[in-house]
Amino acid sequence: MAKWIIDPDHSVAAFSILHMMIAHVRGQFNKLSGTVFFDPLHIEESSVDLTIDASAMVTGIQKRDDHLKSADFFDVTLYPDISFRSVSVNSVSGKSASVIGDLTLHGITRRITVKAEYSGPVKDPFEGGVTMGFTASVILNREDFGITWNYPMADNGIMVGKEVELSIDLEADLAP
Repeated sequence: MAKWIIDPDHSVAAFSILHMMIAHVRGQFNKLSGTVFFDPLHIEESSVDLTIDASAMVTGIQKRDDHLKSADFFDVTLYPDISFRSVSVNSVSGKSASVIGDLTLHGITRRITVKAEYSGPVKDPFEGGVTMGFTASVILNREDFGITWNYPMADNGIMVGKEVELSIDLEADLAP
């Protein structure tokens, strides 16, 4: 089984969440690391070990970033990392798979299933190595991970939605 090292310069985890029940706010985590063991001929034997640096979260608005990094949300001082460790991978069709694993966020671990796809491999024209691409997506309920801050609004609305759309784009280099 080939070992692929996540390239932190070409990988990102992005999120989207409903704000004031009317529009989505988007942000991303820009520091990811980890490994993927992967062979397209043996997808079911694959595994993923991913770590996301929660303090590297940005939305483009410093005041909002500071609030999201505070104890009201990610509490990055106490929980600096978000991690995902796969327990099984199932081929769906073509280059698609279903990856089941343990997500640890805000100090709470839950088993989740993510939709994933792969592309490649391709030869890097500059470095000469071999690179794979992996994408994954999932919808999470942030309250399942103890992130419950909110503010009530008129008509039974809330300031921040409970569902978070998370998408991950990875480039990973074949380990020597």
